[in-house]
Amino acid sequence: MTFSKVALSALAISLAATTTPVLADDAGTAPPAAAADAYPLTPEGAAAWIAMVEKDLFGFSVEFGHVSWINATYINHDSDTLAAKYGAIATEKSVAYANEAARYARVEGLDPEVARKLDILRNGIVMPAPVREGAATELNEIATKLGSMYGKGRGTLNSQEINGSDIEAEMGNLDRTPAELAEMWASWHDNVGAPMRDDYTRMISIANDGAKDLGFADLGAMWRSNYDMDPDQFAAETERMWQEVKPLYVALHTYVRSKLNEKYGEAVQPAKGPIRADLLGNMWAQEWGNIYPLVAPEGAGDIGYDLTDLIEKKGLSETDMVRVGEQFFSSLGFAPLPETFWERSQFVKPRDREVICHASAWDIDNVEDLRIKMCIKPKADDFITIHHELGHNYYQRAYNKQDYLYLNGANDGFHEAIGDMIALSITPEYLVQIGMLDKSDVPSADKDIGLLLRQAMDKVAFLPFGLLVDRYRWSLFDGSVQPGDYNEAWTKLRRDYQGIVPPVERGPDAFDPGAKYHVPGNVPYTRYFLARILQFQFYKAACDQAGWKGPLHRCSFYGNEEVGKNLNAMLEMGASKPWPDALEAFTGERQISGKAMMEYFAPLMKWLDKQNKGKPKGW
Repeated sequence: MTFSKVALSALAISLAATTTPVLADDAGTAPPAAAADAYPLTPEGAAAWIAMVEKDLFGFSVEFGHVSWINATYINHDSDTLAAKYGAIATEKSVAYANEAARYARVEGLDPEVARKLDILRNGIVMPAPVREGAATELNEIATKLGSMYGKGRGTLNSQEINGSDIEAEMGNLDRTPAELAEMWASWHDNVGAPMRDDYTRMISIANDGAKDLGFADLGAMWRSNYDMDPDQFAAETERMWQEVKPLYVALHTYVRSKLNEKYGEAVQPAKGPIRADLLGNMWAQEWGNIYPLVAPEGAGDIGYDLTDLIEKKGLSETDMVRVGEQFFSSLGFAPLPETFWERSQFVKPRDREVICHASAWDIDNVEDLRIKMCIKPKADDFITIHHELGHNYYQRAYNKQDYLYLNGANDGFHEAIGDMIALSITPEYLVQIGMLDKSDVPSADKDIGLLLRQAMDKVAFLPFGLLVDRYRWSLFDGSVQPGDYNEAWTKLRRDYQGIVPPVERGPDAFDPGAKYHVPGNVPYTRYFLARILQFQFYKAACDQAGWKGPLHRCSFYGNEEVGKNLNAMLEMGASKPWPDALEAFTGERQISGKAMMEYFAPLMKWLDKQNKGKPKGW
């Protein structure tokens, strides 16, 4: 569930480390020397250079958007070839413009808008290569190798080879024994992660040098500089957010551990201390929803209705489901989606060609050519996903009058949080309002604990993992953790934050973080932590503005145009202002806070405390 835009900053995240820089003759990127001659190192020269860059990138992004859409919805040799060509051009632009932006950023007396745009360009590359000859090629080759190693990765189950997607599914299979789970966990981490360590060490060494060429202390400082504050201040802010929600996680951890102890016994899962990582239904213990049946309170399964059944009873087609999602936004006062959205989106999986089914939201022309790409099925999960993806689309349209470099969310957590906030709004009350559920079938309050626990098994359980992945990498980037200690540091951080431990002993040659895609794939991860916190903050703000008086988790702000007006005021800012300004525009607050999340889950917290009475807490 993502959004696709072709602004340089977004392109660089996914492309800079995975394509070889090759500049087409007509690509339009001026070499650094020519740029310096045409645009002097003065405030006026910097402003003129930024104007040139934005014009170039706007036109290129539209072309690349069409090519990328074709490649995602018509996968064949020719579309792959075109996508690779344009990806290489995008990489060349990102590298050239980032290095030039670093030069102009040193000019004194810059207009604040120009300085902000230079920072956006300078920070747009996730894995920057230094300017020395051969560095970019070596960085690209290593990144490509690591991606291939992950994609080809295999584990074993009962000594039989099993691929990545199958092993993920089997980790959530409650019929598997602890021995089978341990085998899958260990084989995946040994086969996929361990062989990456030397290459990963070399890759981050090169990228660190690139970050220093761009004026940053190290690569971690560069990543943290994307948040409108001092890098160390941002690290402290995320730790503050974690401390706000940690009591809820500890309560959940205590309860789940006790249930695992009941099922497996003391020899497999002790009643106190950390939880064995392979028992939580997920290879990385990042979300625990797969084991919900093991921990569900008695009678929690029957909530009085089934959303998939409601979709079937209404006879909603795939397009009808999207129309229902559009109506949510229309009820808030947003204009209908353009007719081209309905003509050009991919709603169902075509029968005649290969496509990417992973749900995503697109803005092809940076103006009004909005689309979603899904392979919708008439079921509850897809109904919720539609609302989420449309949240991206309405965000994209809201900021489409901003300058090119501001066509993005306020920070990288905002876009996902908006979609998640809308998905949180699919409450029984909302289903009654749109005529999908009879009021008499709204589940009674005694069903709330089961519903909240099921949500917490994913949304709350994820929080420490969402935080620690980047914290771990920052320690590698700044040198505070040396290669010989890479795995020991990872295991310690996971114990400290998540309260989990490996199911088997890990040797000195292990590199367990490599077994998580986002690490070898060089995808910054803090955005996901921010989105988990922000979605509840946005949701509470909307409910407060709507005058909701009941429990927060039952709130529906459907039909409230005042909420829509206030929400749009934040969305239309895009990335033009520091994110605290955008946050304040909708919530009245300038800090990302976990308080709304704690309020949402307050009934569950009270219940968990009762269940956990007399049990050892923490690890």
